[in-house]
Amino acid sequence: MYQDLAFMKVPLPEDVLKLKTYGDYAGAQKMIRYFLEHKDIPQALRRRLEIEQEVIGVMGADEYPYNYAEALDIMTSHLRDFKEEELQYLKEISAADWIYIDGEVHFQRRFYENLIKTRPDLAARVMVEDVDDARGNALKQKLLNDNVRYMKEHGGRTVHTRIRATIKAKKEFEEVGRKVRVHLPIPKVYEQVSNVQIHASSPEITYTAPEDAPQRTVYFETALQPDQEFMVEYSFDYHVNYVELDPAKVSKEQPDFCLEEQAPHIMFTPYLRELRDELAGEETNPVILARRFYDFVTTKVMYSYMREYFTIECIPEYCAVNLKGDCGVQALLFITLCRMSGIPARWQSGLYATEYYTGCHDWAQFYVAPYGWVFADPSFGGSAWRAGEKERWNYYFGNLDIFRMPANSEIQKEFMPEKKWLRIDPIDNQRGEFEYEDHGLRFSQIEVSQELLSMEDIEK
Repeated sequence: MYQDLAFMKVPLPEDVLKLKTYGDYAGAQKMIRYFLEHKDIPQALRRRLEIEQEVIGVMGADEYPYNYAEALDIMTSHLRDFKEEELQYLKEISAADWIYIDGEVHFQRRFYENLIKTRPDLAARVMVEDVDDARGNALKQKLLNDNVRYMKEHGGRTVHTRIRATIKAKKEFEEVGRKVRVHLPIPKVYEQVSNVQIHASSPEITYTAPEDAPQRTVYFETALQPDQEFMVEYSFDYHVNYVELDPAKVSKEQPDFCLEEQAPHIMFTPYLRELRDELAGEETNPVILARRFYDFVTTKVMYSYMREYFTIECIPEYCAVNLKGDCGVQALLFITLCRMSGIPARWQSGLYATEYYTGCHDWAQFYVAPYGWVFADPSFGGSAWRAGEKERWNYYFGNLDIFRMPANSEIQKEFMPEKKWLRIDPIDNQRGEFEYEDHGLRFSQIEVSQELLSMEDIEK
């Protein structure tokens, strides 16, 4: 199938790579078309180049819109006494994400937000301080710390959660009267999730994926109306137990599932093997090993907003080489290191949903007998570590909070029914997908929202 990203492990022709690195995307596309149309090339290379056509289409103006002068203007207009040499320094130390476009430096669309999030010295220089935002952040931290205390006191927690999600085409990409195919994520039923109910939708849902679908969605198929918004409102029960992992209690026999590679991202590359060996040493206990991998990711990898995952050739290696990445990038590095060490590990993702914020989030699970499947959330753990919250840092090794909507249990899995065109996000699905008969829309062409309507503790 066209969406099989395993072919991204095939290297690009040298001259295509030269043009891409320089940011000559038009030239790269022209050369790719030459290879596809005029050369008798192996099928694997053909598939790789077909995917690269889409990758290049996502790069450039959508992901890296700001040239150097525009980026400098953003920094100087938002931060006290910001100097040009500071931007140059942030670029040189890989703190500000950039690429070449036609040989000119361009910065990633969220580079400013990322710098403010990850560098307290810059955050302290913001000229217009948002008191409400600062207060809200304090409340967010309290919410997480309160959950840790509750879980330790009660041994687990169950909540009933209700969420409303929407997706629509931006006005300039709205093609009224044309047939559209739309997917929105909904909760997947498995150990954490039960009692999933659909309360409302607009328009009527055409198809609902099975409860155990690896990437579960509701599907709409209709003729597009003016200003039409696709909506689903659902509820579910969510339960997690508290666990304290003890290396001394680990069983001698451990399972052998969820250990395989999955190209192009869960790959046991030479560099990752070297990293695993360095971190593991002679240790064989799976709890100790997983904790070493968790500690590396949470203390050595800086949280960073990312470009679309689709544009990265091997996500965990990217994370381990650049020592930066967002929640999913960090989770995939943890999963890969675990699998390389014989520790079953797998993906989970969906939403993080609280009264203060609802948005996309990814995390990991790993399996250790006799405990079974337990959790690891490296990005939440890393945030706690940087904030000096040691108790919360330790908590997210083995445990998860209750503010989650899990929709996906695997990466790179097709929807039901399948999309016709390459997905906006072929890796995962948290925001939804939107396509016409002859093309799909990118994230820059749609509007999405997720809203927590209610969350109530229930007895379980």
